[in-house]
Amino acid sequence: MTDDRITIYSASLVIPITAPPIHDGAIAVRDGRILHVGERTWVRHLLADRDTTELHWHGVLMPGLVNAHSHLQYTGMAEVGRGRYANFEDWASAFDPVYESGHDWAADAASGARMMLAAGTTAVADIVTDAEAASVLHDAGLGGITYWEVMSWSNAEWTRTGRAQVEHALDALPSPPGTGLSPHAPYSLDVEPLLEIPDIVRERGSRIHLHLGEAAFEREFEHEHTDPWYGMGLGSFRELRDAGFGTGATEFVDRLGVLGPDCHIAHGVYMTARDRAILRARGTSVALCPRSNAVIGLDEPPVAAYLFEGSPIAVGTDSLSSSPSLDLMADVAALHTIARSQGYTSRDLPEQLLRAATLGGAHAMGIDVGPKRTGYLAVGALADLAFFDIPVASVEDTLAALVEHGTGRAAATVIAGRLRAASGEYTAQTGASVGEELVTITPER
Repeated sequence: MTDDRITIYSASLVIPITAPPIHDGAIAVRDGRILHVGERTWVRHLLADRDTTELHWHGVLMPGLVNAHSHLQYTGMAEVGRGRYANFEDWASAFDPVYESGHDWAADAASGARMMLAAGTTAVADIVTDAEAASVLHDAGLGGITYWEVMSWSNAEWTRTGRAQVEHALDALPSPPGTGLSPHAPYSLDVEPLLEIPDIVRERGSRIHLHLGEAAFEREFEHEHTDPWYGMGLGSFRELRDAGFGTGATEFVDRLGVLGPDCHIAHGVYMTARDRAILRARGTSVALCPRSNAVIGLDEPPVAAYLFEGSPIAVGTDSLSSSPSLDLMADVAALHTIARSQGYTSRDLPEQLLRAATLGGAHAMGIDVGPKRTGYLAVGALADLAFFDIPVASVEDTLAALVEHGTGRAAATVIAGRLRAASGEYTAQTGASVGEELVTITPER
């Protein structure tokens, strides 16, 4: 059953991502999808004989943010994220006891989902470790992918019971949204599960997402052997290192068939040029989480290198157990600072980072194509929108202001045409009215 009502969402500046920004632009929405995109006067003229309702923001309208890496169930672990740590191992020693202390994972995940909606996020790559949190995206009406996390399986236990358990957990995830598996990291699983997880996912048409290049331990170093490691019968990445091989984690998982266009990774901090080339060759995106990296005590990700080389990038907040907030625009601002400090001087940086925070995340999860495509504003795409309270000047100055100062400035969030979060008052009018009036908008639940 379709809904023929038309809503026009307009703003002082519309940023479609896949087309040039539009001053005084508008989006017409019908039945949850975008019907028209263009100048406000043109869109209103096209629909002059139709019954419409228009909501207008004196700011910026863009696609909803796509958070490409998070653990919503850890929202109640903010005490860990408020700390500062020397390295990954130091952070893990603080994380583990708090994780084991007992939490209402479902309630914590739901709280995190509300925070993301308020910050302009419409789709999420959410990694679930405990089944109680598995329905959070489904229940909140958020798009994206729910990934069941897989870790700590030895080869023997995987064959005995692990594969069957993981397949059951994957098949039990509620849909929509999409589903997938998240093999935690190259060092937390033996070879057999890493070999078979891609097959489990791909035979179902699902997705893969893993942490890669997050721990310095994963870095490549000079090999002590000339023979290829993959002919040695080694059972895990740790065994490979114990045997003296300096192979990096990226090459390791690539040899096992994990990477591909249906896979995206998180962090990508400890990546050589060869590692980054492997990701590009496989069509694998990387979700950059700079504020989480800073809390944990990691190096800065090679943002400028990813940009110079044309690597597909996305943006993630990670969780409150390692980040100050779930506002993706704060990570966009951090990436801007890092890229400039690393020598990326091109004027296209704001545009590149806004693309990464929207279409980049959608592409990483494969939701930028198909009947429910999102991440950009174009006819036929889902009406997933975010409005920001940013003063509009020239396009260049407005994009720069949004990237550098967009944290905490989300004014409204729309998912599939439904207003889900809003603050303050906005100009509204119906097609039959004369003039405009300010109204307080009540978001749908």
